[in-house]
Order: sequence, then structure tokens, then C-alpha cells
Amino acid sequence: MADRDGLFAGDDPFEIARRWLAEAEKTEPNDPNAIALSTVDPEGMPDARMVLLKAIEGSGTDGSFVFYTNYESAKGRQIAATGKAAFVMHWKSLRRQIRVRGTVTREEGPQADEYYASRALQSRIGAWASKQSRPLASRGQLLADVAKYTIRYGNSPTRPPSWGGLRIHPVSIEFWAEGAFRLHDRFVWDIQNYESWAVQRLYP
Repeated sequence: MADRDGLFAGDDPFEIARRWLAEAEKTEPNDPNAIALSTVDPEGMPDARMVLLKAIEGSGTDGSFVFYTNYESAKGRQIAATGKAAFVMHWKSLRRQIRVRGTVTREEGPQADEYYASRALQSRIGAWASKQSRPLASRGQLLADVAKYTIRYGNSPTRPPSWGGLRIHPVSIEFWAEGAFRLHDRFVWDIQNYESWAVQRLYP
């Protein structure tokens, strides 16, 4: 489109997303890679929480957005049931946001092992100790679990089988930038038969 220039310029939505994230890393005071992740439970009730996006990978129609979690958490179980998720990434300092909807697959291979190994030791032990989203009697119980797994695994815990990556393969990516008097700029990229992207400007 002739008017898709400036912030929105480019033929690859993943490259635009990486560019926007790089700019946000210079201006956002905390967690520029935070996303509000949405899923639905078996009854169709929506659920949302903040997680940290760890990678924007690939290009064209083969790109994906990757984060890591406990597969037995509420979000992990909900995604396993539906195979779908959505998220929004919002930067107040830039007055921009990206919205993504797509299907989800697991990242359980060497890439997940490498990311797990890069985390602080306490975080790696915590991945074993936390039965994420399940009832907890007390913080003392959590600390006791941490101590138990620290003794068991020492300084070299392996990645828990219940912990790994989730890769969102988008079918829709929307880029939004604030405009004066709420006349915002919005462009949505919709994938067509998993072969190409169609781009459309939207009313604000």
C-alpha cells in the first residue's frame, strides 16, 4: 500500500516486529518484551496473563513468536487443549502495540535446553520446584521444595520435562501506532492459505 511507510514500512511482519521491539528496548523502563497472553479454558472462558517473549524468529510465512513456561500451568494446559493463543505487546513509551493471533506448537528440543541452561541457577531450580498454577499451602512449602530440588540437582539441573517453549505461528499480526485525536494508524497482516500475507489498513 502506498501509505504504508515510516513505522509500518517493510514486506515482512516479523522484521517490523523485531524493529519495533529493538526500539522499545531503548525506551521502556522494564520488560520491553512483556506480552499479555490470552487463552481459553475448556468452557470457553477467556484467560490472560503477562509473560516474557523470548524470541521473534523467522520471516515470511514461516516466522513465529516464542516464550517459555510450565506445560502443566493453566496457560500450558489451555493451549494444549486448543492449540491456539493470542497476545498483545504494548509499549507506552512508543505509543505502539502489536497484536498476534495464531496456532501453537511446543519447542522441546535443543533450543529449549539451551535457553533453560542460560537462566540463573535459582530460576532453573524454581522450574522444578513450582507446580505452576496449582494450589500451594504456604510459601514455606515452596521454599522447602526449592531446597529439596537444590539438594537433588545441585548446580546442574536438567530441563524439567514439564517445562519448555511454546511457539506461536501467527495467522494475524496487527501493528498499531497512536495518532492525534485518537485517529490511530492500524495495519493488519492476515495470512492467506499459509502461503502469503495480505495487508490491510483498518479504521482506528
